[in-house]
Amino acid sequence: MPESFFVLSKDYLELATDEIVAISKMYDRFSKIKIISNLVIVQSKTNWKEIAKRATFVKISGQILRKMSGLFLDEDNFEVLKNAKTFVCRIVNLSSNQFNVAELENSMGDMISKFSHAKVKLENPDITVYLIFTNEENFFGFSKRVKEVKRPIKIKKYPHELDWKLTRVMINLIGLKKGETVCDPFCGTGTTLLEAESMGIHAIGLDFDEKMCEMSKENLKKNGYKSQVIQSDFQELSNISEKFDGIVTDLPYGTSSKTSEKPQEILKKFFSIMPKRKKIAIMYKKELDNNLKLSGLKKYHIYRHKSLTRTILIK
Repeated sequence: MPESFFVLSKDYLELATDEIVAISKMYDRFSKIKIISNLVIVQSKTNWKEIAKRATFVKISGQILRKMSGLFLDEDNFEVLKNAKTFVCRIVNLSSNQFNVAELENSMGDMISKFSHAKVKLENPDITVYLIFTNEENFFGFSKRVKEVKRPIKIKKYPHELDWKLTRVMINLIGLKKGETVCDPFCGTGTTLLEAESMGIHAIGLDFDEKMCEMSKENLKKNGYKSQVIQSDFQELSNISEKFDGIVTDLPYGTSSKTSEKPQEILKKFFSIMPKRKKIAIMYKKELDNNLKLSGLKKYHIYRHKSLTRTILIK
């Protein structure tokens, strides 16, 4: 079965790793995962491009051709270059060893040139060939040129709105599939709706503030998206629970909240009406945990600054 590799950003590494695992299992529940620091190896029938396309914190990704006991390459390794006109070699050193990366990349390029008709091209080549070094194992792999995916455009913004990367991670962590529907009961300017639609997931947004609803609608319209926006508070969830498969939201807090209710009261009410058997990812101020003792499958703490740490709860 094919193996893919994903080198992750070390920002929010636990989140990034769990996201790759969740996406892989969503596509293929029999996927096998191996984690070496910020390198995730996935053995699955799912193509690496499909996983990387949805992931948030992937720096480098591709397909593994073979594991290596040493730096030894032969003609069979370069079958992948058969129809390629251009290539580049890249060394990814995740080990504690020191390498002369430039020299190693040049030597590898010279070696490959002898086995193929492809020429070295440093920018935007057809194929990128990787040697990945870790303290445990070394890997030889490649990636083909992938068309860059356009980000959703946001023309209306608001202070303290939900970060798009964390939004995307939350959607992925609960394993929502293409064609399913997510609901954000505090949708604000529509970050969750935009990220969901960019992944082929339908979305419904609720917000009691008319101005926020209009901003969401304008952002959706700019991207040609069709998500539904309803002016209502979060308690509308009870009436529309059959229309969505999961909930992803950031609980309003502090000065960013226009409601007169305290965040802990909102959170209490929210959990009391939360539909059963729904996938849920909710972000809230960490201090609320102390009083409410919320439980779920997993919690992640996101440090923002010295007076604010946010918690992501997966249920």
